[in-house]
Amino acid sequence: MSEPDPRPPVLDEVARLDDVTTLSALKERVRAFCDERDWDRFHGAKDLAIGLVTEASEVLEHFRFQSEEDIAAILGPNGRKAEVEAELADALFFILRFAGRYDIDLARAFERKLERNAAKYPVDSARGSNRKYNRAPLR
Repeated sequence: MSEPDPRPPVLDEVARLDDVTTLSALKERVRAFCDERDWDRFHGAKDLAIGLVTEASEVLEHFRFQSEEDIAAILGPNGRKAEVEAELADALFFILRFAGRYDIDLARAFERKLERNAAKYPVDSARGSNRKYNRAPLR
C-alpha cells in the first residue's frame, strides 16, 4: 500500500476537498507542518486536549445566545461562515495532531463509537428524541 500524497489536491480540480482527501493525508500534513516548526515539545496529550477545547469554544462563540434565524444568517452568504470554517479547521488540526502523535486510527475509532451509539440509541426508541440514553423522559 502506498503512502498518501501529503500535498493537497489543486482546488480548481475538485468541487469539494472532503470528497478526495483522506484522514491519513491530513494527519501527514499536520505532522509535517509541526515537524518543520519543531513543535513536538508543545504537543503533549494534555496540551493538545486543551487546544481542542479552546478551539471548540471559539466555534461556540459564533452561536452562543443566537436564535436559529441569527445562526442561518451567520452561516449564510453575507454572514461569517468563513470565520466558523476557520475555527472548525483549528479544532480539526488539534484532533488530527492528537491522533497522529498518539497513533489513533480516527476512522476505526469513529466506526467503533458509531456502533456503540447505535446500540445505545436504537432507531425505534431514539428517533425524534435528543434525550440521553440513560435518562428517563421528564414528566
